Amino acid sequence: MKPLQPSEALAKVVGSKSLPRTQVVKKLWEYIKKNDLQDKKNRRNINADASLKPVFGGKSQVSMFEMTKLVSKHLS
Repeated sequence: MKPLQPSEALAKVVGSKSLPRTQVVKKLWEYIKKNDLQDKKNRRNINADASLKPVFGGKSQVSMFEMTKLVSKHLS
């Protein structure tokens, strides 16, 4: 997989180095688990904190599947 450059907003979560998409998703999940951002009732939903909100397009909660779509907009 070729390395992709994260946007400024995504770099606050995964770092500013170019990474393959798989590593970006892995780092994102590490961040979500470390900060306990998975919804308690519905584990498929991710609650955004101040760093993730810009990545999620301003939404306070997204599903896991929506998250991967939104994150890809922040990679170039």
